Amino acid sequence: MATQNPYQAYQNNSISTASAGELTLMLYNGCLKFIHLARVAMQNKNIEEKNKNIQKAQNIIRELMVSLDTEKFAAAEKMLAIYEFMLHELIAANIKNDPGKLDTVEELVTGFRDTWKQVIQLNRRQTFGSGGRA
Repeated sequence: MATQNPYQAYQNNSISTASAGELTLMLYNGCLKFIHLARVAMQNKNIEEKNKNIQKAQNIIRELMVSLDTEKFAAAEKMLAIYEFMLHELIAANIKNDPGKLDTVEELVTGFRDTWKQVIQLNRRQTFGSGGRA
């Protein structure tokens, strides 16, 4: 039996034990990581690497899109429209080598990520209390 990389084991365990909210946060962080890597590849004129990382960011946006419950939550329709916009911007960034379009998507994803992080923190405080503070 091959020994598993401890970091990989930790990552696998983190994913398998994460809540739905934490998984969403991981998706946002992953998307930001791939946008950053695409930007670096774009600056280095590495077309293959740029394309690979933009496609990974697109796949994450698609995953976020299918996770929306548009029938249950009215806000999900608006989020879906923003996700669609982000997909189009990523495609345009890839085709036109336009870092400005990556900036636009990065800003939107960062906003979603930061808001989602606050929601998770508020939920934890409500679930586990505020540590004795009023």
